[in-house]
Amino acid sequence: MPTVSLGSLDGITVNYEDRGSGDPLVLVHGHPFDHTMWRPQLEYFSATHRVLAPDLRGYGKTTVTRGKTLLETFALDLAALLDHLGAERFFLGGLSMGGQIVMECLRRFPHRIRGVVLADTSPVADSPEARRFRTETAERLLREGMGPYAEEVLRKMVAPGDANVDGHVLGMMRGTSPEGAAAALRGRAERPDYVETLRECGVPALIVVGSEDEFTPISDAELIHGLMPGSRLVVVKGAAHMPNLERPGEFNRALAEFLA
Repeated sequence: MPTVSLGSLDGITVNYEDRGSGDPLVLVHGHPFDHTMWRPQLEYFSATHRVLAPDLRGYGKTTVTRGKTLLETFALDLAALLDHLGAERFFLGGLSMGGQIVMECLRRFPHRIRGVVLADTSPVADSPEARRFRTETAERLLREGMGPYAEEVLRKMVAPGDANVDGHVLGMMRGTSPEGAAAALRGRAERPDYVETLRECGVPALIVVGSEDEFTPISDAELIHGLMPGSRLVVVKGAAHMPNLERPGEFNRALAEFLA
């Protein structure tokens, strides 16, 4: 897989996958994963689109930066990478934290985005209690490493039923840098509220959520759907927080219809 080192990204080296040709479809992973969470979509949509899936700063094989990584930083990283790759306008999708990065991109450069996919995410800023929890979790990851956290949240990430999915998700979580994950948690705790951004953006939108998602339940998806006139809401039955991996056939059908 290619990597690129860009001075506009503080010299970090970004690992990414670039498959297929045609209209660009950019996929942004969630926390604490890497670009391989989009493997079913990379395989399926590269027949019709140029599919771009980067490892975010601090995740996968992209450079780890410590301290605090704001969603703004992730969005600017993404814009610089897409500039380098010659992708001026694109469809942009993200799951969970990745969905919030998509919202930050909508806030900063909506003119470049042809349509968005917001999966299992929320536009609302963290409450004081949620901010404290993210900060405490960041400290825990630095203290304990990723293993105990990964085991604890697996069943909230994916519903039981597929050992291969379990193994993939556990592998991504255990392989994530605690420093990178902690930096993202601290930055995410300070994210703005995106309600007005979604209300005003006016781009086509597909909203997807797993019926069993505890992190960002159906009510969060319904809020986004209500904010974005003309958007389509798809509830994937039996899936938890990662319907693109748990039920790839249903997720891909919904995304293909949206792109068409």
